[in-house]
Amino acid sequence: MWTKEFQCGGTESALLDCRSSGSDRNTCSPGKAVGLTCSESVRLVGGDSRCAGTLEVKHHVDWKPVGDFYSDWNLKEAAAACKELDCGSAVSVGWRKESPDRSVWMIRSDCVQSGSALRECVTPDFSSSILDLTCSDSVRLVNGTSLCSGRLEVKSNHSNQWWSSVCEADFDQQDAEVVCRELGCGAPSVLQGVTYGEVEDPMWTKEFQCGGNESALLDCRSSCSDRNTCSPGKAVGLTCSESVRLVGGDSRCAGTLEVKHQGDWRPVYYFYYGWTLKEAAAACKELDCGSAVSVEQRKESSARSVWSIRFDCVQSGSALRECATSYTSSSILDLTCSDSVRLVNATSLCSGRLEVKSNHSNQWWSSVCEADFDQQDAEVVCRELGCGAPSVLQGVTYGEVEDPMWTKEFQCGGTESALLDCRSSGSDRNTCSPGKAVGLTCSEPVRLVGGDSRCAGTLEVKHQGDWKPVGGGYFDPDWTLKEADVACKELDCGSAVSVESRKESSVRSVWMIRSDCVQSGSALMECVTSDFSNSILNLTCSDLLLQPNISGSSSVDGVSEAQQQGFHVFRGSTFTISCSTQPQYPRGSFQLTFTSPTSALNYTKPAVNHSAHFLFPAAEPAHQGSYSCVYHIYVFSHDFFSESRLISLTVADLRPFIIRAVVLPLILLLANIGLYFYYKATRGQKPGRRENTEPVYYNLGVLAAEGGPTEEEGAQGAE
Repeated sequence: MWTKEFQCGGTESALLDCRSSGSDRNTCSPGKAVGLTCSESVRLVGGDSRCAGTLEVKHHVDWKPVGDFYSDWNLKEAAAACKELDCGSAVSVGWRKESPDRSVWMIRSDCVQSGSALRECVTPDFSSSILDLTCSDSVRLVNGTSLCSGRLEVKSNHSNQWWSSVCEADFDQQDAEVVCRELGCGAPSVLQGVTYGEVEDPMWTKEFQCGGNESALLDCRSSCSDRNTCSPGKAVGLTCSESVRLVGGDSRCAGTLEVKHQGDWRPVYYFYYGWTLKEAAAACKELDCGSAVSVEQRKESSARSVWSIRFDCVQSGSALRECATSYTSSSILDLTCSDSVRLVNATSLCSGRLEVKSNHSNQWWSSVCEADFDQQDAEVVCRELGCGAPSVLQGVTYGEVEDPMWTKEFQCGGTESALLDCRSSGSDRNTCSPGKAVGLTCSEPVRLVGGDSRCAGTLEVKHQGDWKPVGGGYFDPDWTLKEADVACKELDCGSAVSVESRKESSVRSVWMIRSDCVQSGSALMECVTSDFSNSILNLTCSDLLLQPNISGSSSVDGVSEAQQQGFHVFRGSTFTISCSTQPQYPRGSFQLTFTSPTSALNYTKPAVNHSAHFLFPAAEPAHQGSYSCVYHIYVFSHDFFSESRLISLTVADLRPFIIRAVVLPLILLLANIGLYFYYKATRGQKPGRRENTEPVYYNLGVLAAEGGPTEEEGAQGAE
């Protein structure tokens, strides 16, 4: 324990520069050691309040503004600055041009997102783009999934200096409208007593009485409340709708994507190789539409102010508004979501539990019972979602099924463009047995064309109704065997053997596929963006060959054992194992592999008429074991092979069979002779007397059929 008492004046630059005196203590009571929290060296200057203005950071004794590095900052990073300032939620972040360049601090967004303080993430630089930031002064939503949802907390600069939860009895819809507006969010969509985590004291002690038009919650009238606690689950939980819309399309789920940020509705910039169906799915979800069906670029005649939205920010689960920064471009994003169907809780946009929503009757998503759904209905859903034909249709929950349940039976012909275009009839069900909700998997619209098999050729993807090749070009280095494996897997063609780009004479419309999107586990269709290129991807997968057939036959019985898992041969006999395959390619070779507990051998023959026959002149016990055929073929500058099923061979000794073949007929002959004499004796005839000139022969089986002596008669004759 430190044994001196510090006596600083407060202006010293270091603690040990202060005067000190000896202390008689060398221990300290529990909980009495000094704990210290210094405020972060962060401030906002030049704004209307301490929570708005130009962002400045003090580092190495210097206060400098934060520069905007390629519009890298958005509300997600700004939220960290607002938290350090003990302000509310981040409302807007923008950049302001100065002239000339000045000394600034650059702050890396990835460093801030990792949880580090702003001062820990600064590097010196020069820039004319300066960050301006606005945080809410007195309200914030905490423990929610975005800046527009969570438990409401309020702080007043005039009375209390801490954040307080609000009891729902002191808060209503008009108050919620003011809070959502103050935070820069859309209208309130959910207002209820939800804790969004444990509620801690203190509790706000006033009842708000807003008219709904105020710009800030603390501008509203209020009256004192006699409560300083709130029942569990009764603190205000608020969800404001995200400021996202689609305009100019045929429905509210199609059109140009626009985001309201900093009070402005602007279109979203189509970032060259950025936006795919994976990011579009986040926008569709915020819009409460179905699955993302298409995303495309539209060029305008001149550049205008737009919002640039970082796709990595969207992929992390943030709302679109949190990922927006100001930009100027003529490239605009158009998006189409499905209006009324979606597949949820699965690994891709083309599989999951089916949910349906009607804009005319109910406004919620409902699961469908498999008894009300068939193959024709599935074909319509897969087409509506831009996927391939249905490959799996069964009662699978894809997660817990919650009420409500769709109450109509679909009666599609299979050619309709949307599920709600189909005829339907009322159903008497409003629940469904566990595991009986419709689970649907549509095939991925991917193919290889122009090769010698369905597993080799130019890679094409169907998107927005069009089959187009996948482009290479300057993105070609991003495509490796790792990405190609995904395509081979979707095609059910095994692993990737080669991927290369093929140059065409002219530029054409292609789909570009982001490698990072594919590597994250997404299907190819989810990762496409439209572009133009003369470099086309060619792909070869390993699973080109059909499985060869294997069969066995022996010289004794001559019967093929092709349909059995194994066959028997006699020791010393000749047997043949035949390998064959369907005529896909000329030539090739067959390798017969043999394995037993004591040995392993290989025999190779060229394929003649797509088959090869391996002759073994004399079967021996050493031939017992498992055999398989491996077909090898060299095509597309690569070696391919395919292996048959296994069959087992058993070698039996012939001697017991020979003994049995001799002894058994002899026994039958003696039995026939005995029965003959017995038969004559029972009729009083002597064995040596003959009444017929022709001999009479009896067979054991014939006598029994003609009613010959029974066991009782035989026993009596013996007596």
